Amino acid sequence: MKRLIFALITFVAAVCCGTIHAEGGPQIKFEQTKVEMGTVKASGGQVTATYHFTNTGDKPLVIKKVTNGGCGCTTPSYPKAPIQPGARGTVTIKFNPEGRRGEFNRTVKVSTNASSKRQSLKFSGVIVP
Repeated sequence: MKRLIFALITFVAAVCCGTIHAEGGPQIKFEQTKVEMGTVKASGGQVTATYHFTNTGDKPLVIKKVTNGGCGCTTPSYPKAPIQPGARGTVTIKFNPEGRRGEFNRTVKVSTNASSKRQSLKFSGVIVP
């Protein structure tokens, strides 16, 4: 029984270490993933949320897509060119509060070549007339 447990622990450790050493490629690291916009006027024009990131990996990072959060009131912009290792970039979200009021909580998703998992960027606030 002890041999079985030892073999299992050794196998798990080998898999984990192998995975850690095998990792490489692009990596995206956001300084923040949530922006509180506070109180915004419905007739005050667009408001902007800015998310700064760094490619902490060892290969160029490509942002494939940033969703609009499910509404036409949100417009994302992001670098189309690859971001080199160690370089920084910005994802900007413009939100148009016109015709809306009350609390809002929006999420946009960022797809990159760093991972098959999309990263979420959130912004929220309150719209007043």
